[in-house]
Parts: sequence; C-alpha cells; structure tokens
Amino acid sequence: MSGLPVHPFGRVEEDGTVYVTDGEKERSVGQYPDGTPEEALAYFVRKFDDLAGQVTLLEQRARAGANAADVAKSVRHLRSQLDDANAVGDLGALRTRLGALDTEVEQLSGQQKEAQQAALTEALAHRESIVVEAEKLAAQNPASIQWKRTSAQVEELFAQWQQHQKDGPRLPKNDANALWKRFRTARTHLDTERRKFFAELDAQHKVAREAKQRIIERAEALAPKGADGVPEYRNLLDEWKAVGRAGRKHDDALWDKFKAAGDALFQAKAELDAKDNEEFQANLVQKQALLDEAEPLLKVTDRQSAREKLRSIQERWDEIGKVPRDSFRQIEDRLRKVEQHVRQLDDEHWQKSDPEKQARQNGMASQLEDAIAKLEEELAAANASGNPKKIKEAEEALEARRTWLKAIGG
Repeated sequence: MSGLPVHPFGRVEEDGTVYVTDGEKERSVGQYPDGTPEEALAYFVRKFDDLAGQVTLLEQRARAGANAADVAKSVRHLRSQLDDANAVGDLGALRTRLGALDTEVEQLSGQQKEAQQAALTEALAHRESIVVEAEKLAAQNPASIQWKRTSAQVEELFAQWQQHQKDGPRLPKNDANALWKRFRTARTHLDTERRKFFAELDAQHKVAREAKQRIIERAEALAPKGADGVPEYRNLLDEWKAVGRAGRKHDDALWDKFKAAGDALFQAKAELDAKDNEEFQANLVQKQALLDEAEPLLKVTDRQSAREKLRSIQERWDEIGKVPRDSFRQIEDRLRKVEQHVRQLDDEHWQKSDPEKQARQNGMASQLEDAIAKLEEELAAANASGNPKKIKEAEEALEARRTWLKAIGG
C-alpha cells in the first residue's frame, strides 16, 4: 500500500477502487480497472475539478448580475450533485462556497426585484405618457384639427406603443389592458371624427364643383360678347373666389376651363385695345404738343394770364379726345401738375383779395358745371346708342371735369 498514490481527500486501492474523505466519512467513489492507480485517482480528481469549475462559474455569474432565479436553480442542482458525488477533492469546501452563493443570490434577487420594479414603474409611466398624448389629441375641437398632422401624430404614438410593447418589460395584465383601452378609445374617437370631417369636406367639395361648373357655363356663354363680356367675366371671377375649394383632384381642371373662357374675352379686349391705341395715337401726339405749350406755365406768376392760357389748353385738350390707355395716366399727370400750379396762383391771390378769389372760383366752377352738364347729356346719348367707345370717352371726360370742380371747391 505504501507505493499507492494518495490525495489529501482520497486514496486508491490496488484493484483500482478509489475512495474520498467527505467530512468524517470515507466512501468509495468508483473504480478505474483499466488504468493504473495513478490514472484511477486522477480520473476522480478531474471529476472534482469539473464540479469546482461549475461552482466558480456560478460565483462569476452571480457577481456579474445574472438572473438570480437562474443562478439559484443552478445552485440547487449542483448541491444535489455534491451529495454522494463520485469525485475526489474538498467536497465540503464546495458546499461551503455554494452556501455563500445562497446569500449572494438572495441579495442579487432583492436587487433585481427592485430594478425590475423600477423598470416596471418606468414602463408604466412611459406607456401612460403615450396614452395621455393620444387623449390630448382626441380632446381637440374637431373643427380646428389639422388632420394630416394629427393623423401622423397618432400613427407615431401607435408605433411607439408597439415598440415599447416589444422591447419594454411585460406589464401586469390589468394595467396593460386598462392603458390599451384608453389609447384605443382616443384613437377610435379621432378616427371617427376624421371620417366625419372628410365626409363633410367631400360634400362641400361636391357643392363647390357643381357651383364652379355652373360658373364655367356662364363664362363660356359670354364668348359671343367678346370684349364687352369682360366686366361680366370679372363678376364671375368674384363668384368663383367666393365658392371655395372643390377638391385637389378637380380644382385645377375646373380653373383651366374657367380661365380658358376668360382668356378668349381678354384676347378680344386686347385686340380692341390695340386697335384703339392705334386710332388714338394721333390724339396722343396732339396732347403731347399741348403739354409742351402748357408746361411753360409752371414758370408763369401772372395768374390771370396763366388761367386764360390754361383754359384754352383745357378746351383743346377735351376736343382732342382719348389717347392710348398705357399713356393716359402719364399725360394726365403732367397736365394736372400745370393745373395745380395755376390753382396755387389763384390761392395766393385769394390770400390778398378774398372777393376776387370767390368771383374767380365761381366763374371757373360755372364753366366746369356747364361742361359737366353737357358731358352728362353726351353720356346719356352714348348709353342710349349703346356705343362702348363713346360711353368710355364721355365717362372719362366727365370724371376729369368733376375732379377739377371738386379741386376748386365747386
């Protein structure tokens, strides 16, 4: 026996039977008949080392914060293996280490429960925040909701809900159901209001489409009137603007038809204006010559002389007639400047002689009133004849005389 290998916690017999000292007892752990006594003892030592390695691994898992329940289950399983374990080594020390693990696992379990509770509380708060946002959206006045943006917000909240449900901790069933019911109620309410809104909008669009179609028909019926149809078309344009939207799919097409009807009228008007401009070009030349005669009056200080020359120029100005439309404002403004200068001379004279000023004003006012009466008769005659050209000429001349009369206080 003296030549057989020994171990602090075991020995081997010549027949290959290996024993382990487990506490105060020695027991057989098995035989290794096909090897030497050294090999037999080494075999059961290795089995102990395997058990020790498992204990070390559990210690590492516990310190790393592994799931406490899983570690506890492994501890129980390994403890049962150590009972009557067929291995040679300090089995008591392994049991002691497992006992220490029980304490660590208990502490770990408490920490993990606290962490789980904190995570659950946070998860409930997060899920609650999603619900609150959905309920805020649902509480809006349906008439003021911007549905495109609100619908996108609801879908984003639903995506957050699904992602949290997938990645977050599992909530208690009652809490999860209660929160989902609130979220679903808010979402359903918004969906109902959205469908109602768009149904009403579709109805409004239908009314607008029908109204715009009728306006188009009236606009197209103006085609035979040519340029004379432009005023009526402008009235139709005001109606068009008041009708409102007819829906994105229809508005552009309807507008194209309405605009085409107007384009035909405006084209006729443009052709007529071009013809008038050509006809009135000679008048423009004559009025420009009168301006060359009138503008030197800006340097004249003799009011009587200036007034007499201006009156002569005004009479000839009226006799000439209309000028091209694009030149009307420019030449009228130039004449107004001369008239203002002459009026200022009168005003300055009035400061010195009030009776003379009154007499002068009355004279000029009387002349303008006579001219206005005559032009009113011409306008009435033009309206009776239905001649657009003469009507426009009379209206413009009448407007100018009334402006002059108002300027001198008549």
